[in-house]
Amino acid sequence: MFRFAIGSLAIVLITLCAPLAGQESNNHSAKLKTLDDHFPFVVPESVDQWNRRADSLRRRVLVATGLWPMPEKTSIQPVLHGKIVRDGFTVEKVYFESLPGHFVSGMLFRPAAENQNGVVDGKRPAVLCPHGHGGRTMRLDDKELAKQIETGGEVFENSGRYPKLARCAQLARMGCVSFIFDMLGYADSQQIEFATAHRHAEARPQESDREQPIFFSIEADLNLQSIMGLQTWNAIRALDFLAELPDVDADRLGVTGGSGGGTQTILLGAIDPRIKVGFPNGMVSTSMQGGCYCENCNYLRIGTGNVELAALFAPKPQGMTAANDWTKAMLTDGYPQLQQLYEMLGVRESVMCGDVLRFPHNYNYVTRSMMYPWMAKHLGLPDGTALVETDFQPLTEADMKVWDDDHPAPTEVGVPHERKVLAWWKEQSDRILNSLVPDPSSDARDVAKQLAKYRDVVGGAWSVIFDRELPKKSELEITEIGSSERDPQVKYLMIRHPQWGVQVKVAAKVPPSGDQSRVLVFADASVTVPGDAKLSMIEGMNKMIFKVQEPTIVVPELILAESASGEAQDGQQPLIADKRNYSGFTFGYNRPRAVKCFEQLLCVFAAFSDEPNRSITFVADGKDVAGSAIAASVVAGDRVGRCYVTTEGSRFADVTAYSDRNFVPGAARYFDLPGLMSLRAPHPLTVIDDSGEDLDLVKRVYLATGATDKLEIK
Repeated sequence: MFRFAIGSLAIVLITLCAPLAGQESNNHSAKLKTLDDHFPFVVPESVDQWNRRADSLRRRVLVATGLWPMPEKTSIQPVLHGKIVRDGFTVEKVYFESLPGHFVSGMLFRPAAENQNGVVDGKRPAVLCPHGHGGRTMRLDDKELAKQIETGGEVFENSGRYPKLARCAQLARMGCVSFIFDMLGYADSQQIEFATAHRHAEARPQESDREQPIFFSIEADLNLQSIMGLQTWNAIRALDFLAELPDVDADRLGVTGGSGGGTQTILLGAIDPRIKVGFPNGMVSTSMQGGCYCENCNYLRIGTGNVELAALFAPKPQGMTAANDWTKAMLTDGYPQLQQLYEMLGVRESVMCGDVLRFPHNYNYVTRSMMYPWMAKHLGLPDGTALVETDFQPLTEADMKVWDDDHPAPTEVGVPHERKVLAWWKEQSDRILNSLVPDPSSDARDVAKQLAKYRDVVGGAWSVIFDRELPKKSELEITEIGSSERDPQVKYLMIRHPQWGVQVKVAAKVPPSGDQSRVLVFADASVTVPGDAKLSMIEGMNKMIFKVQEPTIVVPELILAESASGEAQDGQQPLIADKRNYSGFTFGYNRPRAVKCFEQLLCVFAAFSDEPNRSITFVADGKDVAGSAIAASVVAGDRVGRCYVTTEGSRFADVTAYSDRNFVPGAARYFDLPGLMSLRAPHPLTVIDDSGEDLDLVKRVYLATGATDKLEIK
């Protein structure tokens, strides 16, 4: 309705006035953050503040990895075979299904039968060992092994040649069950090949198939389905496998991994409460955050980083090291903050960072020698446990291979397998989320519970995507920067939020009466209509449509499309300078354009809704601003009275590439634009939508809140 009015008036008025000459541009495009930037951890001032922060970060991790809500844990149907006996320990080959048809493979190390270290009521502690890049079967060649022994990084020829298996063998000798499982594309995990999981430089033709999506496709991005997410799910199921073994004490579980395995250890420690002790090695750092596709996903590190994500394990005991790599600054930048947090929680001694700066990136003998006593202490191994690693008879290639003639490798691999994995993942998500939509025909108390759960899960997800609260006016800097030559009553203001790094220029016109109790905020997708022309246009529209009595009219100049330098692009948003084809390298660290517009709108609302009796009518016109506007009105709540939105029938899922200026990762997963609209309930909302949808979801949620009279759909 009002889109037509705007278009008609704009043609007449666009020529009446020019933009303010020489005016400061509305630049909201600070240099995009990359995985190689600085990620400091600022410790909150109180335990309560940290607990609130930790809750929001755990939700961020789960949403980012596509595990919010958590899929159903189907039967893993583990198979153990090929037992091998070594001095002090045994090894068995393992495979199980982390989800139907997708297999996790690895090797299970157990103490020798006569070893009773750590046994309590017949059960032992267990340690999960995600291996990181290089693979479970990584073997140092003669030259590298000699170098390691010469520098003291390794001591023994056999265990030093297989450093990732060495820690599993020693943990078993100490009395722990240990399990090392394959990352995607390594060793026996070939259903998704290495080149796809870790080297996806170019888009594959099948990624354009929107009906049968695969990893790195736009559909996968819109549903937050990533390699990192699948690996996190595999790690959770690997912990399930360990915990369910008859000889394992599920109350004494530890996790330790190095490099990419350190990243998995950080995430698993953040979201799985079963872990009692952690040692994420080689990735707890305020510097480089993880350079592989498998270590990055959308939203994960926006406003946070690996040190703070590791802090989510507090107050449980956690160890790590600082080496001559991207972790080298940890002893002065990162570790002191972790100590500060642990001290605030009353357990300063429960965090440690060993100094191995004389070595490059590693999980070598010296580092392992720091991990063993840490695990022994916190998993309840008896005093006198032998903690010094010794050599072992090496395993042959056949010994390490899980698949054989009697246990054939799965035949479903590559693109067909990816399609089935993503289809299962989406079916799980859709089923759970749809079950949360309130049923207004239920008993009133049941409806209230349903509504609370819906808001917790669906609203919780959107709060990660649009991750700001309405600021206080005192947090803003508001500066008058000029007035219109055509109409002196039109003032130009610059509103800044220094902490957010956000600024927005607005044109504002106060009515002749000077009464500022009623405000009409108008946001649209037009960058060609000057601010004061829009004001005149909106005055006419207000009389015809909105009928807000003598309002102060406010027109923000929103970001629509920009490059990293703030220059307009053809329908795109800025991406980091990385040739690798993956959205997570940009949007794992930076907010999408729609979220930046949302931030600007929140600042406008905060600037003009500070008075208790001030009423804001908010109008948002056009597909390029609809999502941001609805999200801002949801966060603003009753600070915005009636909200009018024209969507032009658009949905977040309409985008075809992650460079599109309207791309919002995960938006399709959580009911798209109608999902956002529903969260506006019970506050007034008028939607003009040409999609053909009946917006039943929005109606049901408004009905559940008893506010059907506040919803108008045209």
